[in-house]
Amino acid sequence: MGVELLAGRILAPFFGSSVHIWGSIITVFMLSLSLGYLLGGKLSTHSASLSHYGIIFILASITLLPIATLSQQVMEVIFVAIEDSRYGSLVASMSLFFIPTVILGMLSPYSVRLLVKESKQSGQVAGKLYFISTLGSALGTIITSFYLVLWFDINLIIYSFCLLLACLGLFAIIWVKSQQLSNTAGSHA
Repeated sequence: MGVELLAGRILAPFFGSSVHIWGSIITVFMLSLSLGYLLGGKLSTHSASLSHYGIIFILASITLLPIATLSQQVMEVIFVAIEDSRYGSLVASMSLFFIPTVILGMLSPYSVRLLVKESKQSGQVAGKLYFISTLGSALGTIITSFYLVLWFDINLIIYSFCLLLACLGLFAIIWVKSQQLSNTAGSHA
């Protein structure tokens, strides 16, 4: 949700912040999340692991970077090429936010897959995960809109999101490696 709120701030200098601009942003985020949920669910059926999960976090981090580094140039090109702000904002949203949001969307179903140990607990696990996810989205919305955008430059916020995602991904991968090492050391003892 933090990135979605920042999308409005990123598009506003070129396309404004009217309802159709927000309609473009919300449409792109909803479409990309739905595709991410589908892909994440599919990916989780093929040897799901915490290290693969960490790689998804790192990919999300990498694909968010162009929002901070290239958004100005992308916006300028689209603004000049597409006169109608409705379609310009839709193309700009797709260009900047579609791929990272697809990858971020993959995390939810993959999380369910990693947390479900028995099929009879799948509903409970999914419910808890969606509760935490929605609560996190609400907190991210409030923190981003009430504080972060007032205190920091938009690009710094994006870089911070990238760093957080990369750290979470690396933590997951390092955790798996340390567990493998301790299991190997334990079996040799």
